[in-house]
Amino acid sequence: MSHFSDIWQYMPHGMCLLWQPWLVVLWAGSDLLIFLSYSAIPIALLTVLKRRKDVPHRGLVMLFASFILLCGITHALSMVTLWVPIYPQVGLFKLATGVVSCITAVVLFRLIPTLVALPSPADMAAANERLRGEIEAHKATLASLEETVEARTAELSRLNATLAVQAREAIHRSSNLLAVVASIAQQSARSATTKDDFLEALQGRIWALADATRTVIEGGDGPAGDVETVVLTQLDKLLPNIRTRVTIAGPALAIGSEAAQQLSLALHELATNAQKYSLGPAEQARVDVSWSFEEAAEPGDGTFRLIWREHGAGPAAEEEASQARGFGTKLLTRVIPAMLRGSATREFTADGLVYRIEAPLSAIRPEPVQGGEPWRAAEIVDRTFGL
Repeated sequence: MSHFSDIWQYMPHGMCLLWQPWLVVLWAGSDLLIFLSYSAIPIALLTVLKRRKDVPHRGLVMLFASFILLCGITHALSMVTLWVPIYPQVGLFKLATGVVSCITAVVLFRLIPTLVALPSPADMAAANERLRGEIEAHKATLASLEETVEARTAELSRLNATLAVQAREAIHRSSNLLAVVASIAQQSARSATTKDDFLEALQGRIWALADATRTVIEGGDGPAGDVETVVLTQLDKLLPNIRTRVTIAGPALAIGSEAAQQLSLALHELATNAQKYSLGPAEQARVDVSWSFEEAAEPGDGTFRLIWREHGAGPAAEEEASQARGFGTKLLTRVIPAMLRGSATREFTADGLVYRIEAPLSAIRPEPVQGGEPWRAAEIVDRTFGL
């Protein structure tokens, strides 16, 4: 250890320079500049590592910083040896510098494949450009999705509004139908003489309403059926055995729910009476059912006509004449025309019955939606017959 403590047995390095001032200054100044630079570089590297936690291979950077710092210290000690011969201490620092340098070199060579695989600035620029393109594409997709969501939301709001209107219309129509059934039940009870007569008449009329409603709901691709379907539904059901003696003719015409119910009630009364008093007793009797309509110049106007004409039935019998004063006739001539905002006539000729009904086209077609308040149908029946 005396070699480390007894340093004055060595001569200062300045003596080798013959203490030439210019040479001492040159030697010491160079070592000083190298020391200051080698001290600043590790500080810069460590500052970068502190501020950027995502720097790859941080250990290699730390090795470089240590190697450079030790090199700077050796130059500082070399400057000291110009005047103080601390050669043993300088040797120890050079040994440490050599060890760190070897470790750095080994690690650096082992990392050459990894460092070579790192993307170049051009690759990074191309990757950034692709990312910007993808970001713009995602923004465009997001904008398109937002527009789609807004459109779907608007459509959903419109459908909800339509559904609410349809729900209110369904409630209105069901209320109307129940009011009609209640009024028909009361009037059928008043005009019936026996319980069986009452049940037969009431059930027939209720089923006529049900058939009309079902026909309209199931008819075609939309919410409305047509006049021909309503007529066929009633006649095929009430006159199955003598259907060949019934002819129908008329143009295609869409029909609304309430108009279908009223026409079904009329056809039910006419077909029931024909089966009892005309087509049944007289084998040569037949019936023509026809309808027509005329458009008007103004939209929404026009006239609808339906005619029930019996041929070969002969004059009305006494029973049929008495029936003409019952509730069925009141339905045909007063209630149903009132519901359709039209008029009707019922005439017994020498050849048989002729029934005509006329109504505005707006009361027959499904649009605009027909009806009024839920109590309108019952009010007409009640006001007409004093209930």
